[in-house]
Amino acid sequence: MATFKHPSRKGRLAKLGRQTKWAPFWIIPKMFGAGKKVHPSSVTEVKRSWRRTKTKA
Repeated sequence: MATFKHPSRKGRLAKLGRQTKWAPFWIIPKMFGAGKKVHPSSVTEVKRSWRRTKTKA
């Protein structure tokens, strides 16, 4: 990809980057109860990696 990114493309890439983060740590006790060991990535809606899935941004 080019070094200079158009602002609209950069915005799309930034949004996709935010979607790949894990859910916050406080979501797990809220959803599953205290003491439950569940990984925050299991609650995350969009799971995307730069290796696995490419975007059309």
